[in-house]
Amino acid sequence: MAQSAGLHEPEDRLSPEVVDRHRAVVSIEEELDAVDWYDQRVAATSNAELAAILAHNRDEEKEHATMVLEWLRRHDPVLDQHLRTYLFSTGSIVGREASAEGEAEAGGSGSRGGAGGGSGRGAGGGAGGSLGIGGLKEAGA
Repeated sequence: MAQSAGLHEPEDRLSPEVVDRHRAVVSIEEELDAVDWYDQRVAATSNAELAAILAHNRDEEKEHATMVLEWLRRHDPVLDQHLRTYLFSTGSIVGREASAEGEAEAGGSGSRGGAGGGSGRGAGGGAGGSLGIGGLKEAGA
């Protein structure tokens, strides 16, 4: 198999799960780059019809990025927990981080153990040990 763009370690030393997560990350990068390109083109053109088409294309790229992000969330329990902490929250984002870290320290969960899937957490490693990938399947997500 050809090496995926940006692998930092030899592919034969990586599990298929790590390689698939890498593919997802690269895909998100590419989709968000496309969003930025289309956004600039929409802003630069003076043709309203072209701007509408480009804006439509830009928004399709956002959908694609979101779909891959959801796949990645389902395959990375630590990312899942961080997304649950920050997305759709109100107030200060930095304040939310301080609050989340305080809760983790009080609970002794050590959720900031590392990057990537599974660092210090299993499939049931969410808040209170009940919000992992298996918990999402049971909830019908």
